[in-house]
Amino acid sequence: MAARAQSGESVGGGLVRAYAEGMNRRIAPVALMLVSACATARLAPRVTPLVDHHQHIFSPPLATLLGGQTITARDVLGLLDTAGIERAVILSPAYIWSNARRNIPDDYTKVKAENDWVASQVAQNSSRLVGFCGLNPLKDYALAEIDRCSKIPSMSRGIKLHFGNSDVQLENPEHVEKVRRVFSAANEHHMAIVVHMRASISLKRAYGAAQARVFLEQILPAAPDIVVQVAHLAGTGPGYEDPPADSAMAFLADAVQRHDPRTRNLWFDITSVVNREITPATAALVAKRIRQVGVDRILYGTDAAAGDNLRPRESWAAFRRLPLSESEFERIASNVAPYLR
Repeated sequence: MAARAQSGESVGGGLVRAYAEGMNRRIAPVALMLVSACATARLAPRVTPLVDHHQHIFSPPLATLLGGQTITARDVLGLLDTAGIERAVILSPAYIWSNARRNIPDDYTKVKAENDWVASQVAQNSSRLVGFCGLNPLKDYALAEIDRCSKIPSMSRGIKLHFGNSDVQLENPEHVEKVRRVFSAANEHHMAIVVHMRASISLKRAYGAAQARVFLEQILPAAPDIVVQVAHLAGTGPGYEDPPADSAMAFLADAVQRHDPRTRNLWFDITSVVNREITPATAALVAKRIRQVGVDRILYGTDAAAGDNLRPRESWAAFRRLPLSESEFERIASNVAPYLR
């Protein structure tokens, strides 16, 4: 995209100079039209997202564990190019190795290896990709891994937490205290947090407004200086047909609307909340939640290019089916999280 813009400016500038110097007066009308077109292009609304704020890649060992395919940074870059997206945030799925139900021996060694592999992949194209360190906040090594990742240039911008995979239960005071320590450590290291808040569905853990209240009142205050990005509009995706998740999202949206100071750095990504099967009623509900928090806080994201997940181009096309105005779509497409600026 930058190459096209530079080319347009070069051609327009040359024609203007020719006209000004009297070298060829007959091209003046064409010159003015081209210059006008270039200026219009620079001011044109954004029709595709600048950034995919929620992508994953999988190392060969993790792909084997999950029974899927390895996904590399090169794979993601190809998908971004197809969609016309410039940059992406690569969220390490290293926390999968520490899932309690898998009971993997020496899981920290594998967590570190996964984070290091993601770091090396991201470093290959640091102009377009930014890595976030993945970890289970309930593990004793969580703080050590945050400190370690903070020293890796391609992973020092943030951390990814997955409450569902890590079986975080916000009604459990012990869990709350461990998560608070992780948020505080991230804040100390100036690392943003992307958090999958949705509690485990397979384990049928409690989730809704009560858990969102704990998150707002007890956890967010531990990280007052960094961006906290709530993934999937507080749900899980694909889709948004999840009443408990909407209850949690509604609580957070109300806090934003009330200008609760604890939401000052709270952002939301819409990763995979819209799929091809979305109903008009659900689409209207998603649009309502987006407007409640304000389009300025909404970040576009896609999720891993695995299974039935929509790829970036198809995901953005599906998202465009929401009953939002063109200006709202343009704003969301242009949003860039502060940790990337």
